[in-house]
Amino acid sequence: MPPELPSDLVDLVGEEWAEWYLMTPAERFAESMKLWDTYRALGGSLDPEPDTQSPFFDEKEWRENLADGRPGVRVIRRGPV
Repeated sequence: MPPELPSDLVDLVGEEWAEWYLMTPAERFAESMKLWDTYRALGGSLDPEPDTQSPFFDEKEWRENLADGRPGVRVIRRGPV
């Protein structure tokens, strides 16, 4: 445990959260942005899912994103089914 963390705060919320609580808002924002960089590096998308209840939703135009964020794979069979 780093010496600058108050022991009563660490006992109450744990070491990781105590560090978070002692950060300034600017420091918290910077740490949060690192998480978004990691999310994007792992293939996450910042595009929101469309609102299917909206009157502007065009079902023909929209395709659901794949869970892994990668393009789909088409299976080709080479023999009888």
